[in-house]
Amino acid sequence: MKLLIRALFFIFGLAIMTFGVCMTIKVAEIGVGAWDALNVSLTEKVGLSVGKWVMIDGAVLVIVVSLLLKKRPDLLSLLTIIIIGSLVDFWLGTVFELFEVNQLIGKIGMLLIGILIIGFGASIYIQAKFPQSPIDNFMLAIKERFHVNLMVAKTIGEITALIPAFFLNGPISYGTIVITFTVGPAIQLFFPFFEKLMVRLQAKY
Repeated sequence: MKLLIRALFFIFGLAIMTFGVCMTIKVAEIGVGAWDALNVSLTEKVGLSVGKWVMIDGAVLVIVVSLLLKKRPDLLSLLTIIIIGSLVDFWLGTVFELFEVNQLIGKIGMLLIGILIIGFGASIYIQAKFPQSPIDNFMLAIKERFHVNLMVAKTIGEITALIPAFFLNGPISYGTIVITFTVGPAIQLFFPFFEKLMVRLQAKY
């Protein structure tokens, strides 16, 4: 039963988180997160769906993390990124195909609500303590390999995606900066509640 609860947190959290990510992608003109900017630009320049590029990026990062830490690749994290990529394509191909957001105020609203939803979903999925996404593992690997704090490691990770996204004319704008500095606090906002909920459920069942 405990494993089932963790699995539900994992899937439900990822579903919510990717919905929020897709909200920000929908208003990409005002900027999206660094990795999303890279994936959107690759879709526009090369082809394949955004979700497919999420998976490809993740596979590359699994190898990079393995080289940084001089460990075997964490193949289980590939499962996480496959789920994330599939959910991104699902949301973009269904819900977000149904409408357009043209007004600037609407785009800003979508961006801010999307950030909150990302934080909400991530705070749920993290509680499962299943393999994290390769992007999260990349940040932690940078921290361990170069002995820097999490903020510096996160910044390096974001720059790693921003540089190629910039040269590919990806959707980088003020929204990118907003996402970079607000997703962390958004996760922290919801994290304590779901941490306590998980503890209660695990103790009960």
